Amino acid sequence: MRLFSTEQVSKYHPDKYADQISDAILGACLKGDQNSHVAIETLVKDDVIVLAGEITTAARVDYEGIARCVAEKLHYPVAKVLTFIRTQSPQIAAGVGSGKAQGAGDQGIMYGYACNQTRSLLPFGFDLANRIIERLENDVELNPYTYLKGDAKCQVTVDLDAPTDMRSVKKILVSVCHQENVNEARLRTYVNNLLDDLDIPASVERIINPAGAWTIGGPAADAGLTGRKIVCDQYGGFCPVGGGAFSGKDPSKVDRSGAYMARRIACQLLYKYGLEWCEVQIGYAIGKAEPMSVSVKCNRHEDEDFYTEKVLKTYDLTPAGIIKELKLLDKDYEKIAEGCHYRFREGAV
Repeated sequence: MRLFSTEQVSKYHPDKYADQISDAILGACLKGDQNSHVAIETLVKDDVIVLAGEITTAARVDYEGIARCVAEKLHYPVAKVLTFIRTQSPQIAAGVGSGKAQGAGDQGIMYGYACNQTRSLLPFGFDLANRIIERLENDVELNPYTYLKGDAKCQVTVDLDAPTDMRSVKKILVSVCHQENVNEARLRTYVNNLLDDLDIPASVERIINPAGAWTIGGPAADAGLTGRKIVCDQYGGFCPVGGGAFSGKDPSKVDRSGAYMARRIACQLLYKYGLEWCEVQIGYAIGKAEPMSVSVKCNRHEDEDFYTEKVLKTYDLTPAGIIKELKLLDKDYEKIAEGCHYRFREGAV
């Protein structure tokens, strides 16, 4: 038995709160000017929001107003928004350029992964963690009598040697912020009832709020920062992820667009060749349009060179090509930032 744990957090988590603000600002910039260059970070703590970064755009954007709008959606109070935003460095802008010759907005390595364990093409344990968090979020948003406040984490432990279905699940850990008038026993019953229709076997150990009462959550309990949940945004620890975060970055930043493309390629190789799993790595240099390297790993190790050559011959991996292929100038980035960036439909962001 090889036990492996994976995690997801809710969109009310302070780090995801920060992600959503950054991506809401990105979305507003791209809506007004698709040539916008955006690298915006958000810090949230208590009722203060700090915005910092570089934005070059012709769009008229109310940064503070957007931040307050996201906070209102998540029911977090805001007393002050501090803004430290400048234009993009002219040296970076000159190196990156635009149009078909657009170079990568930064150097870095990106990973894409897909497996045949679930409809989402995500690993079973991580897919289950995503679905559990979705149940908690839906209860907060749709049930006027909910016990929950929203901020939550879920950890799923699976046996990697077991079949990739519910039989592999050994433990489920849920920590969720709740109303003050709810005791621990009532909360555990309540959360367990929310999970019941997921067909989780009775043999699975369920652990609800092991630290006891949790009534103070969100930015009042912990500071939140853009980009601190890159594993939750991607594959839950089942495979490598690049060092770059996604949220607050326009598609010229290949640590976002390159990762999205690597995921698309992994999904398509999985389908086309009937693979069990597939991992794609792409490396870029700042200012260079073509990638430095491309490599494919999969369950058919003897064919990896063949698949790598197919990728190089089939796909346009320049930033401009990726943006066009994935329609990255027209995405609802704020919505994407709420959870795993690959959760919406098979093989796509």
